[in-house]
Amino acid sequence: MADYSAYQRGAGQTFYPQHTQNTQNIRNLPSRARSPTTSARIPFNNPDTPSPSRSPGRQSPQQFGMYNQGQSHAHQPHSVMMNGRTGPQNFAMQQMGLGKPFQHNQHHQNQHQHHPQHQDLAGNSHAGQYNHQHNISSGGMSNVQPHFTPGHLQNGTPGSVHSGLNKPPNEHWAEQQRMVQTAREMTQAHSHARIHPSVSKSIVAGTTNGIQKESDKEERNRPAAQGLEDGKEQHIWTILDFGGQNLKVITPALFNYTFLTKLYLNCNKLTYLHQAIGQLRNLTHLDLSLNNLQYLPPEIGMLVNLKQLLLFDNHIENLPYELGSLYQLEMLGIEGNPIPDEQKQIIMEQGTTELIKHFRENAPGPEAPPERDWIVLDEIQDSSQETVSALSYNILCDKYCTQSQYGYTPSSALSWESRRELILAELRERDADIVCLQEIDQDSFNEFFRVALAHNDYKGVFWPKSRARTMAEREAKLVDGCAIFFKNTKYILLDKQLIDFANTAINRPDMKGEHDIFNRVMPRDDIGVLAFLENRATGSRFIVGNVHIFWNPAFTDVKLVQVAILLEGIKKFAELWAKVPACKNKTVYRLKDSDGDTEGDGEEVKEAVPTEEPGPSKEYAEGADIPVLLCGDFNSLPSSGVYDLITHGNVSNAHVDLGTRKYGNFTRDGISHPFSLKSSYASIGELAFTNYVPHFRGVLDYIWYSTNTLQVVGLLGEIDKSYLQRVPGFPNYHFPSDHVALYAQYIVKGRKEAKKVSEVDFGPSRDRDRRN
Repeated sequence: MADYSAYQRGAGQTFYPQHTQNTQNIRNLPSRARSPTTSARIPFNNPDTPSPSRSPGRQSPQQFGMYNQGQSHAHQPHSVMMNGRTGPQNFAMQQMGLGKPFQHNQHHQNQHQHHPQHQDLAGNSHAGQYNHQHNISSGGMSNVQPHFTPGHLQNGTPGSVHSGLNKPPNEHWAEQQRMVQTAREMTQAHSHARIHPSVSKSIVAGTTNGIQKESDKEERNRPAAQGLEDGKEQHIWTILDFGGQNLKVITPALFNYTFLTKLYLNCNKLTYLHQAIGQLRNLTHLDLSLNNLQYLPPEIGMLVNLKQLLLFDNHIENLPYELGSLYQLEMLGIEGNPIPDEQKQIIMEQGTTELIKHFRENAPGPEAPPERDWIVLDEIQDSSQETVSALSYNILCDKYCTQSQYGYTPSSALSWESRRELILAELRERDADIVCLQEIDQDSFNEFFRVALAHNDYKGVFWPKSRARTMAEREAKLVDGCAIFFKNTKYILLDKQLIDFANTAINRPDMKGEHDIFNRVMPRDDIGVLAFLENRATGSRFIVGNVHIFWNPAFTDVKLVQVAILLEGIKKFAELWAKVPACKNKTVYRLKDSDGDTEGDGEEVKEAVPTEEPGPSKEYAEGADIPVLLCGDFNSLPSSGVYDLITHGNVSNAHVDLGTRKYGNFTRDGISHPFSLKSSYASIGELAFTNYVPHFRGVLDYIWYSTNTLQVVGLLGEIDKSYLQRVPGFPNYHFPSDHVALYAQYIVKGRKEAKKVSEVDFGPSRDRDRRN
């Protein structure tokens, strides 16, 4: 048996695998390449129209923007010059800065020409180099020769990275060169705001501010995926431009505007970025160009929605490893920074995506968090009092754990071989009496967990989701389902049952002919598993349920129907199990060798000895008297109809989660159940989350218990908050699933015997009264 001595409760750092933290190299930002507003100029019939050899006049349209704001750009007839080239295609690139996809120009000329007059600017400060003239057309170019060539615009930049690099840059790098040139010209105050389409009077306040909605990415069973569109619906504005204000510091209060999607802090004098930047998790664009930044805070890795991160012309020498979390980043603007040559080489030859991958795969990982606290709700006064503990855990099925779904996680941390060992170690450390696992496939149950946990005295039952019945054996073994493990020396399995929601629904007489059943409930293959256990020593019996409810937030009615069917199934089987006769053969034996060792080290087995004297089976008058533990991933928030139904025992047929759907008696009479159930974590107001990914953090998993038979006395607490400040989501090296384990301990309440009323005997005095 493997030695798990390093996995000690309360051991703090030793509970999790250790990864050396590099505090100097931390950063994670996802960003997408968008072409900038370019320096293209539109011909005007105005003598003050700016030209390469003349700065704009006082009345020039260029004084107010980089192009005429009043025109309809979709029908612009003019040919536009950009960086020394002409053609209508380049005007489309100018529009790209407004949220439209960039189309790379296939012809890049004179990329390796250098000009000494531009090189002389490298040592100047930003204030002297770029801010001495407040118009976009000249910017930092006013103190150079009044002639322009492609060589000036492509290579004449401070801190140019072309020298010493062997391979020619790719289109991505050429685009970065165009963007840095534009950034150096946008020194006017609020440059981004001035050129944004929302400035036009034809745009009504409260629109999307010119942001184009991104195509939906692959989702894995996400109950309440929160897109960026949600923030824009709740706020009139989501873009903030502080560019060109000569700011030396940004107040942390700014980072409370968590609805922001774009933030421009370019052309200022910032020397550092506050760690609270990690709160702006909806950001897609962040421009920090032309500042005096020397480093980035590790918390920048929390901004996993970033598609564009511009750091042009700062003094950043080391990019933090946390950048590896920015799996959606498409443009990382690093030109003009003294970063290591090997990192420049990657981004020049292979682009931003490869550099982000390099950081992600080579990051040392965060420091291990302290162990989760054990919360004592009530002391166990009598050591002989019967207790039971339960653990529920969605372990994230291997087939769902892909790089496309969890792009912020290193591939080594996504490996099933690595994750299953962490899961097994935690199960062994918690050592719960009853363990309920969701998203465990048949192959993992049979070939790994059942075998490994047998060494810890566990036996288990498992059912895959219903679609496995229609598959060949090879494919069926990869279908996930629900498993219940229990301590074999403490409990005996009396019965087990499968609750197939779809099959049950379509066979209910009251639901036949209901279109919503066939269109919404029947296609879902979610299941519930029930186990009927008896404590060998005390005779107490338990109903244990494990369930995985449908994930889609648009199907709240389906979730409610599935839970209603589950509770109906528990009620039906509870009535049957209340009549199960006493169990006669509950003794469990262990093999004992000739030396008296029960570990089985001896080769010759002499006898089998009982582990404990069994007690008589308890009797229950009705099903609701049997203790119930209901575990699972319910994919429902505490504000949901599912939570209301389980907690309160009923919901109305007009509940908002049912909508206008028709589900037989459920929508005709309402839904109810006879059990007195409560969430184990309700006494502390639930955990902050049980599911933790960048786009969703909330409570979806629960352990419900029957309050008339059980009392919760202890809970596994929260994950350390300081650890979470630099971790954008799970899984990672310390948490092998995007869900976290729930663990609770209970005492079994003794049944109150009905008191018999007996007549009081007053003795002889009674007879004296009669004689008188």
